[in-house]
Amino acid sequence: MARDHTPSRRRGRLLAALTAALALGGTALAEAPAASAAGGRPKGHDVSSHQKNVDFRRAKARGATFVYVKATESHTYRNPYFGRQHTDSRAAGLIRGAYHFALPDKSSGRTQARYFVRNGGGWTADGRTLPPALDIEYNPYDKKRKCYGLSSAGMVGWIRSFSDEVKRLVGRRPVIYTTTHWWNTCTGGSRAFAADHALWIARYDASAPGKLPAGWTAWTFWQYDNAGTLPGDQNLFNGSPDRLRRFARGA
Repeated sequence: MARDHTPSRRRGRLLAALTAALALGGTALAEAPAASAAGGRPKGHDVSSHQKNVDFRRAKARGATFVYVKATESHTYRNPYFGRQHTDSRAAGLIRGAYHFALPDKSSGRTQARYFVRNGGGWTADGRTLPPALDIEYNPYDKKRKCYGLSSAGMVGWIRSFSDEVKRLVGRRPVIYTTTHWWNTCTGGSRAFAADHALWIARYDASAPGKLPAGWTAWTFWQYDNAGTLPGDQNLFNGSPDRLRRFARGA
């Protein structure tokens, strides 16, 4: 995701993991998604406090349709720019939502879900609000505990706890943001979430999202770069503009 108060090494590690995964898969690298991959899919971006005061009207003029804004991390950090970013993006006419950066070694999934929802991670079926999103990736703070010290079963349990609490509080399951490499490494290739959780897949320098995490047969969002014409990370929605609005409504 977009850099926040966390060191820039987080982005570097995620990119390194993605590059390693691509190398293992033998997929040729490309500078940006091919036109055939982008098609007529809605473009969007995600931002955090790293982007500070974002000009969302300019982003919309450049083609943005939607945006995810970082709200929280663990159970102690709230993006100090969240309120303005969340409000300004809606005022600019973007469909917007909030995401939470998970640190599963700091507290339970339930605890972090509650903190997230209290601090911006809500949802309403108005067609203009995306469902909450869970950003879960390699540990940016301790490379020796890249899966946060949890077993595969423990990680699956943590994600389930987070998801169940979000569903209880706002009435909808969170979108899961991850990489195929992380998912198959840290959850043991769990198929427990694909049936009822939309996938936000991260894969850079490629013409397509590539192989998806275990269980998923389709992606909903694809984060294909960490820089581009829009502020923050660059994303596509896998559908038409009307389908994006229906997805926001929960249809």
